[in-house]
Amino acid sequence: MKKYSLFLITVLIAQTMQAQTPEERLKEKRIILTTPSAPVANYVNLVRVGNLLFLSGKGPAKPDGSYITGKVGKDLTPEQGYEAARLAAISHLSVLKTELGDLTKVKRIVKVLGMVNCTDDFKDQPKVINGYSDLMVEIFGEKGKHARSAVGMNALPMGIAVEVEVIVEVED
Repeated sequence: MKKYSLFLITVLIAQTMQAQTPEERLKEKRIILTTPSAPVANYVNLVRVGNLLFLSGKGPAKPDGSYITGKVGKDLTPEQGYEAARLAAISHLSVLKTELGDLTKVKRIVKVLGMVNCTDDFKDQPKVINGYSDLMVEIFGEKGKHARSAVGMNALPMGIAVEVEVIVEVED
């Protein structure tokens, strides 16, 4: 009986995920997308090639426009790094929403490159970048699962804690 109940709960959760749109999931999580920040140098937020969107690296922008800065393993805990990566995901969602108008046009999150500003001896970059990956799966379900690299960096622009770039497949 216990196995059957667990199976039934899993099916119900899966059905709920399928019934909700990405925007409904964002609203449920009280995530508000804002106007994407302008690039800080000579590049654009995204380039479209066919049905692929190549999004430039985004950092952990807070709602007030400031960034989470510092080195994970020194200034920030892995949990704070995780939250920083989650903010980078929200920044990318804002870029996607601006470009597509509707997040249901996302067919698949294809590839993520997560860079962590960390100390030389820090070894948990994947746990930090899970903040990004987890949010993509929460918002897009199976479509949010992706290939990924998570690497440590000596420094990142403006001292930000993480920077993430992503490739997204979209539907016409």
